[in-house]
Amino acid sequence: MGITLEPMTTTTNTADATQNASEPKDTPEREWTNPLRDPRDLRLPRIAGPCSIVIFGVTGDLSRKKLLPAIYDLANRGLLPPSFGLTGFARRDWSEDEFREFVKKNVQEHCRTHFSEDTWTQLAEGIRFVRGTFEDADAFERLSDTVAELDRDRGTRGNHAFYMSVPPRDFPLVAKQLSNCGLAKSDSDAWRRVIIEKPFGHDLESAKRLDTVISEVFDEDSVFRIDHYLGKETVQNLLALRFANTMYEPIWNANYVDHVQITMAEDIGVAGRAGYYDGIGAARDVIQNHLLQLMALTAMEEPLSFKACDLTAEKTKVLSAVKLPKDLGAHTARGQYAAGWQGSHEVVGYLEEQGIDPDSTTETYAAIRLDVDTRRWAGVPFYLRTGKRLGRRVTEIAVVFKRAPHLPFDSTATQELGKNALVIRVQPYEGITLRFGSKVPGGTSMEVRDVSMDFNYGSSFTESSPEAYERLILDVLLGDPPLFPTTREVDLSWKILDPIEEFWSTLGQPEPYRAGTWGPAQAAEMLARDGHRWRKP
Repeated sequence: MGITLEPMTTTTNTADATQNASEPKDTPEREWTNPLRDPRDLRLPRIAGPCSIVIFGVTGDLSRKKLLPAIYDLANRGLLPPSFGLTGFARRDWSEDEFREFVKKNVQEHCRTHFSEDTWTQLAEGIRFVRGTFEDADAFERLSDTVAELDRDRGTRGNHAFYMSVPPRDFPLVAKQLSNCGLAKSDSDAWRRVIIEKPFGHDLESAKRLDTVISEVFDEDSVFRIDHYLGKETVQNLLALRFANTMYEPIWNANYVDHVQITMAEDIGVAGRAGYYDGIGAARDVIQNHLLQLMALTAMEEPLSFKACDLTAEKTKVLSAVKLPKDLGAHTARGQYAAGWQGSHEVVGYLEEQGIDPDSTTETYAAIRLDVDTRRWAGVPFYLRTGKRLGRRVTEIAVVFKRAPHLPFDSTATQELGKNALVIRVQPYEGITLRFGSKVPGGTSMEVRDVSMDFNYGSSFTESSPEAYERLILDVLLGDPPLFPTTREVDLSWKILDPIEEFWSTLGQPEPYRAGTWGPAQAAEMLARDGHRWRKP
């Protein structure tokens, strides 16, 4: 994939070149730089200033497997200040030394970069622990004292981020406790920021209530809503693909695009998340946030810049232009996985999972058709699907193009020829695949078959891709919000999903599908009605 480049003047010695007597020995030579990179990255890395982060729910899976390793990896890459502070808030009866050992163990197990004792020693000096519950006002007073101590002894200068790695029902309580002990408000000399994990509410009404509570405590520009998919390199590369290459933009519209499929498939079941997942379901868990954000980035117009306000403006236009199908029964599908085989392992169905109500109507598979009512996308359906216990783990955006208007071949020469497609693979094998027709070598006849051309991050770059949480946590500490959904985006997403959820609530039990397959029959029928079929990733 090409990148449009701009020249930058530097001075280099060209001793072997024949020079004019009137010219200096050292002549300017053009060096090419990528304009999509943050200009601060061209010479110096983006390093956070004096600050700390407080993690609520620090003993949970997200913190152990993602947040703590990401913080260590940022420190190991030299992107955190030497005086950085990390405070854990939890019920455990731990000393600070015991908490440090907990952090070290999880960092060693899950960090992306090599483990360095020097980095760990420096980071460990700023680690603190506060024992308490969210209802305990005294615990938050102890947290306030701990934060003040970090300011005094570590030089964090009053700059603190609060990460709510907790169930959404606890967001309002934690926010009010932070307000009561004076930790929530920024001032001219120091900032306070809050990081909120999805889901942002259960529906539009609850999202608005949550936003009201949070906005009473924190300023709007201090609220960072995490969607970790937006931190993935491949998602960001979608912007480079579209706007740094002249070959794609002319065909990125209804004149050439037949339809778009956005898929997030998982091969696991609820995996110990029964308490969270049952009653939430696949659509609220994934479509409302991850997939609608991916759709917005795929469909949006070129932003004026890559600043937060400009990216948000274009994503908001897409979400505002979304139209639901008139017949929700024909153009949505939901399912619930039944017992089957996942690879070589036999697995139980959703209703047999520990902690799941045997009469549950929660869907583990959801697929919907949406239309974007703009000049660029008029008549192009966007199909979004997600599910658990599917054929394999994959997330991708597939832009499927229309067939050529005329094929000057015998029918037998192209009988297996499909539609051209550009597939952006978000995970697990990040990259881009272009599918097109090519002549079969050998023989004298013109036989055309589909072939694929692949770009793979792992083989194309020597640098390893940072984890999404590394990028997002650093952006919070820098106060740089381009990759975070705004309140308006969250509200529009719920406006799209709420009518679908209301319709599904009248249908009773979702259609079962066997574990290890690609979902219920009604999902395939949904596309067949439009003359399409799902890609097999």
